[in-house]
Amino acid sequence: MIRVLIADDQGMVRTGFTVFLSAQPDIEVVGEAANGREAVERAAELGPDVVLMDVRMPVMNGLEATRELMSRAAPPKVLILTTFDLDDYVYEALRGGASGFLLKDASAAQLAEAVRVVAAGDALIAPAITKRLIHEFARLGGPARPAPQRRLSELTEREMEVLRLVAQALSNHEIAERLFVAEQTVKTHVGRVLTKLGLRDRAQAIVFAYETGLVRPGE
Repeated sequence: MIRVLIADDQGMVRTGFTVFLSAQPDIEVVGEAANGREAVERAAELGPDVVLMDVRMPVMNGLEATRELMSRAAPPKVLILTTFDLDDYVYEALRGGASGFLLKDASAAQLAEAVRVVAAGDALIAPAITKRLIHEFARLGGPARPAPQRRLSELTEREMEVLRLVAQALSNHEIAERLFVAEQTVKTHVGRVLTKLGLRDRAQAIVFAYETGLVRPGE
């Protein structure tokens, strides 16, 4: 079972998400929180696998709560929920350790699948949010920082190629088609990239690639 904590300051939103997700055979909603501070406290108490985190909340916003969660041992995956597809907070949330984000107008089925994807360790970029948005967040992140060459030198040429495609928000299936290899092969390459670079998941890989200049806005 995937244990989920829902953090949103709107009671109706929390209730709606709870009712739907609780009906899924592989998902259990273990708790709710009305603000970021409460989300951090409840996460420490309940140990969820995934936290659905609203961006704008009182007391402590979703960005601050995400950073707080990531500073702790064995943090949960964080899936940012936002109303706006150009929310400046979202890129900062990814930098802060979130595993992805989803628009609140996503369908119930998309919400459940998003929880599963994030719980499995993959990054989740809402279908309605295109590469244009990722490029915008990269621009907001400031100038590229020098890439740690020692870590990058551990990657093979194919792994570097896979990392660049991951950073363009391509799925394993899309990467496999692009490189004419099996999807399982891509999954293996992605796993090796994350291990060699010391990254937690695909979301961190995307941020790493943009911030180090391996992929630049517009590519």
